[in-house]
Amino acid sequence: MKRSHLLIFMALLVTMPLCINAQEQPYHNFIRYSLNTLHYDSASPSINRLFDRWENIVERRQGNINIVHIGGSHVQAGSLTNTVRCNLMADNPGLVGPRGMIFPYSAAAKCNNPADYRVHCPQKMILTRNVYKEHTYPLGLCGIAVTASDTVTEIAIQVNEPRVDYATNRLVLLGHSDQGIVPRLRFDNREVYPSYIDNNTDRYVFNLGQTVDSFCLVLPCRPGDQFTVSGILLDNRQPGFTYHSIGVNGASVPDYLRCQNFVRDLRLLHPDVVIFGIGINDAAGNTFDTAAFRQNYLQLVDSIRSVNPDCAFIFITNNDSYRKTGRRRYKVNPNGLLARDVFYRLAADTDGAVWDQFEVMGGLHSMEKWMKAGLAQKDRVHFTTAGYQLVGDLFYQALDNAIKKHRSR
Repeated sequence: MKRSHLLIFMALLVTMPLCINAQEQPYHNFIRYSLNTLHYDSASPSINRLFDRWENIVERRQGNINIVHIGGSHVQAGSLTNTVRCNLMADNPGLVGPRGMIFPYSAAAKCNNPADYRVHCPQKMILTRNVYKEHTYPLGLCGIAVTASDTVTEIAIQVNEPRVDYATNRLVLLGHSDQGIVPRLRFDNREVYPSYIDNNTDRYVFNLGQTVDSFCLVLPCRPGDQFTVSGILLDNRQPGFTYHSIGVNGASVPDYLRCQNFVRDLRLLHPDVVIFGIGINDAAGNTFDTAAFRQNYLQLVDSIRSVNPDCAFIFITNNDSYRKTGRRRYKVNPNGLLARDVFYRLAADTDGAVWDQFEVMGGLHSMEKWMKAGLAQKDRVHFTTAGYQLVGDLFYQALDNAIKKHRSR
């Protein structure tokens, strides 16, 4: 993009300051509450179309909006996205859609799971992530898979979010077995087979006939058999908002591009808006190719638009971060500033929006202050649970303010 075009885009950015005085906010000595806005061109067709549909669903209580949030460890941790999700559902109590796509992370050893649902798997499962150089199984949208091998494997899942009732009466398992293993689902002392199997898309559909908040996935492998799970969609066919979170620890943009079945699986969700939180790993090294970073993102956007040409995009800039230079020694990572500029360019390129997390949290060197306040971990890259919840609240406030301003026009 020409620099003149970028300047025009930034001049047209919509700015919506919060109504609450920054001095009345906690951490006002380093968080820039007055900058907590969603930035986009006020004439953006995709953003305006999204907000029009959002308003229509709220007013008419009909239809669905599928929100897909894609990222790395910040998203896999779950606290950030679940905070946004719960805020959204609390503001729209009559429009609580299904929980959406989940993945049984902790079915594999040393793989952390979001706290809003519990996973228990007594058997050992083989883990494949998109960050691996070689994928033992073609990965899809979730960018991660677990494989049962040689023995009957049971994955018990229980929704663990008391603030929201995610009634599930339809479940779609994304999985594959070269040996033709057919999974079963156990709930309320019943064990059922799939209502429908689509071998072309590796989908096993379970229509339950009742709502459940806990179930057990049974993979009846025998010696020599394998079954790979690459995602689980919890659905209820109810109108409202569905907030899907897709995260893999350590993932960068190229890692998602290498997922062979990414587009195939994304068709199941048909996103209305994708929130991108990928970039902290791309910019972690001493060198950072901003041109390649931008081109990789544009390729990912193109793949999503092949599923829904009208999909809107919201880019979350990288948080401020540090690099470890020695024992208990850290140095600020200046690539956060470079990545920030790319995200604004990407929003201009894609008719999208930017939430400038980098500036809102306080800019360069601010991660040190977040750590001292108990909001960031000692690695100065990741947040604590309280920090992720604060980031989620800030992002939701910016999004909500943008929607309210659109509604009042």
